[in-house]
Amino acid sequence: MENKELDALKPDALSPVATLAKAVGIGVGKTKMLPGRMFISAMLAGAFIAFGGLYFCVFLGDPAMPFAAQRIVGGICFCLGLVLVVCTGVELFTGNSLMVCALVDKKIGIGPLLKNWIIVWIGNLVGSLIAVALIYLAATPALGGGGVGEAMVNVAAGKVALAPATIFFKGIMCNVFVCLAVWVAFSARTVADKVLGVLLPISAFVAAGFEHCVANMSFLPMGLLLNTTGIGDAGLVTLGGVMTNLCFATLGNIVGGALVGLAFWAINRAVKSDK
Repeated sequence: MENKELDALKPDALSPVATLAKAVGIGVGKTKMLPGRMFISAMLAGAFIAFGGLYFCVFLGDPAMPFAAQRIVGGICFCLGLVLVVCTGVELFTGNSLMVCALVDKKIGIGPLLKNWIIVWIGNLVGSLIAVALIYLAATPALGGGGVGEAMVNVAAGKVALAPATIFFKGIMCNVFVCLAVWVAFSARTVADKVLGVLLPISAFVAAGFEHCVANMSFLPMGLLLNTTGIGDAGLVTLGGVMTNLCFATLGNIVGGALVGLAFWAINRAVKSDK
């Protein structure tokens, strides 16, 4: 058996320095993907996150559930989305903010980085909207006597009611947690390790009500669609509110993810230079 195969069988996680090297390598690889492949991969990621959001809203469909239980268990349900992303290797905009590691390591340029981010963001949006259409046509909002649809509208209404500055800072906090989860997944050697590493950070950001732009690409359009077709008070979810949320959540997510990537690059780069 080759050394690489033996290394893959080790039960421990990658070291922090090795995890940084892997993150940099992944960042370089992402810039070399063909645009069409990148876009389709991003569509899948958008749909996967929408599936996690659906699971979350199905759980919220029981209005009798205590708040703490709703947030904690609902957050665990939402983890479905990122588990699918990290285990299948598709392109998620928020996780791709960690490409800054490759940028500051001078392995990629700003142009390829921005190209990836733009294509992936749009692909995530398209995949999310396709998932919303399928979920709507499957009459999923009617579950629980319509309680799931009401939960979807309430989630969206709460998000569009936030002030832009609040959305921005919630976006920063969200992607700090998301990128910590992705970083743990980078260090993992097995699927089980990846899944366990994702659960706590992702469920924490959901429980705390932070703003994830890709999740909102399905939460908000679904809420808008249902609200305009008669669920909830008229005007609870507006197109302007959806666009404002996505804009500021995206900016906050970029900042939060970049902070995580730069912090780990700085401390683990220093380890390499000390040797």
